[in-house]
Amino acid sequence: MKGFMYILECSNGQFYTGSTKNLNRRLAQHQAGEGANFTKKHLPVKLVYFEEYDRIDVAFYTNSITK
Repeated sequence: MKGFMYILECSNGQFYTGSTKNLNRRLAQHQAGEGANFTKKHLPVKLVYFEEYDRIDVAFYTNSITK
C-alpha cells in the first residue's frame, strides 16, 4: 500500500514531518486542528514538501530519519 512522507511549515515558522497513507485527508485533519498536538497549536500549516512511496512502512521510516 502506498504511503507519503510530508513536511509542513507551521505558522510559527517551524517544520513538522509526518507520514500517512492518504495525504489529502491528513492535511485536512491538520488544518482542522485534528492532527498532531504540535500542529494544532501552530495553525495554519502549509505543505512544503512530500514524497510518495510504494509502501507506507518506507514512508514511515523516511519520516523517522528526517526528525
